[in-house]
Amino acid sequence: MLAVRVMQEQGIEVEGINFYTGFCVEGHTHAIRNQDKNKQKRNNALWVAEQLGIKLHIVDVIEEYKEVLLNPKHGYGANMNPCLDCKIFMVSKAVEWIKENHHDGFDFIITGEVIGQRPMSQRKATMPIISEESGAEDLLLRPLCAKNLPETLPEREGWVDRSKLYDFHGRNRKPQIALAKQFGLTDFATPAGGCCFLTDKSYSDKLVDLWQARNSREYEMDDIMLLKVGRHIRPKAEFKLIIARDAGESKFLEGYRKEFISIHALSHSGPMALVDGELDEEQYELAAAIVARFGQGRMADEVELDIALPKQGSLQVKTPPLSAEQVLQEWYV
Repeated sequence: MLAVRVMQEQGIEVEGINFYTGFCVEGHTHAIRNQDKNKQKRNNALWVAEQLGIKLHIVDVIEEYKEVLLNPKHGYGANMNPCLDCKIFMVSKAVEWIKENHHDGFDFIITGEVIGQRPMSQRKATMPIISEESGAEDLLLRPLCAKNLPETLPEREGWVDRSKLYDFHGRNRKPQIALAKQFGLTDFATPAGGCCFLTDKSYSDKLVDLWQARNSREYEMDDIMLLKVGRHIRPKAEFKLIIARDAGESKFLEGYRKEFISIHALSHSGPMALVDGELDEEQYELAAAIVARFGQGRMADEVELDIALPKQGSLQVKTPPLSAEQVLQEWYV
């Protein structure tokens, strides 16, 4: 938001590009969970474009992004986040955009990067790597920290007044928040947040577990979403259970009942659960006993549950619930 406003202050027309990888699905999860019902359920890129009065182009890169995630040249951050390769990829896609739309008068690229703000992708040493490996070279301008970097083509050509750019650096967001106030921007996403689930340890652990269980690092959009929903319990290598944590998640998981084996309690109130993987008949009772642990029958002697098999009907199982210690300590992903 700040980078765009700094350009607009100089009379430069800006359009936004949002690359959709599938991993920034914060608005989706806020819409699913009951505990998140008061959080904003918006696409932040669209909302920001509206606040700035600019056109936004949303580009689906889910398939292309798989190569970035699976084989990052510069490696991962603390979790499964290939931040430097991700930034290079997105800037390179912006370079492609300029070439494809040069007739519309696009001359250069801006980002909101600040030196020292992110430990992997926004360091003094990585700034030139992004420019070079993306193919942007000196078409890439970072208005918020430009004075800490060499002049770019837009500055040398006089398209942009360098004296009106900034020298922000480090993790401190106070200068940015002060500038936002100066521009009249009072509502913005949490500055230190970011919506990429790959930076989240819990999410990354579940992604790695999924790959290991399948002996393949392929994934689909449904996999991305389901990793963020429910408790993930893997009692056997062959299957895991995705157990809803509230009524909102139960309702969401119901939408997958035609694709996955599903389990829910009949004798007591309880969550919806999906089975991801291969569930043999001799394992029905184990799976049912785990699901029973998370419902109102957790202290009952016996719980009756329904196991629905897609295109094969359903069957009922009666079982005592397993102990929380065994489920959460041994099998929780």
